[in-house]
Amino acid sequence: MSKTEIDALTAEFFAAFDNRDGGGADVARLRRLVLPGGVIVKTGPEFTAYTLEEFIEPRERLLKDGRLVGFSEWEVSERTEIEGDIASRFGEYRKSGTLDGEPFEGGGTKTIQFVRTPQGWRIAAFSWYDRP
Repeated sequence: MSKTEIDALTAEFFAAFDNRDGGGADVARLRRLVLPGGVIVKTGPEFTAYTLEEFIEPRERLLKDGRLVGFSEWEVSERTEIEGDIASRFGEYRKSGTLDGEPFEGGGTKTIQFVRTPQGWRIAAFSWYDRP
């Protein structure tokens, strides 16, 4: 059952950023999916470590102000290891949308760390690497 729950949590995580077909992205749902002290890291030349609120605020704005439209991200492959109340997922993802009027596509790798809490599985940390 744990793998099914982690798959569902991961799908809900990716869906939080989706604003295709005029739908509003629901980045705020990350407050429910990620532990309050969760660690979020963007790798690469613009390396940044975020708190949950530091991560949510600019993405909410970007996905709602009309600059980034038709956006979605989706997992294309993954491997998940579960040991007791902890789990780690390594996944390849793709993304597409239109930013400032310019269509784009991309992808990369995300790693997500999960813990089982009294309320169910939650994300403790996630990091990503966007391929150039």
